[in-house]
Amino acid sequence: MDRILLAGMEFYGYHGVLRQERELGQKFIVDVELELDLKKAGITDNLDETISYADVYEVVRQVVTGPPSHLIEAVAERVAAGLLNDPRVYRVKVRVKKPQAPIAGIFDYMGVEIERRRRHE
Repeated sequence: MDRILLAGMEFYGYHGVLRQERELGQKFIVDVELELDLKKAGITDNLDETISYADVYEVVRQVVTGPPSHLIEAVAERVAAGLLNDPRVYRVKVRVKKPQAPIAGIFDYMGVEIERRRRHE
């Protein structure tokens, strides 16, 4: 299956368990991978046969900058659900990175990665 990839999208959000995370906010980095059939888009060179990167970005932006969640697992679930609203998407993988997680230690980021598939109707 074909894939559309958007990597390293950065947003400022207010997600976290700790009060200061929800009050002060922090940067989140999101990667998404959408699985869908891109053959027709490749043959026709027609944007209507694929998914606009701008539309995908907007779904992610609305979730990450929107209402706070305690867990980045919940953020990832909301991103996945929003992207699976497009019937052309068969599967989505979402990675949410929290580079400034309130952990005493040296690290690049803490994060979650989920994969969700369209349910057969």
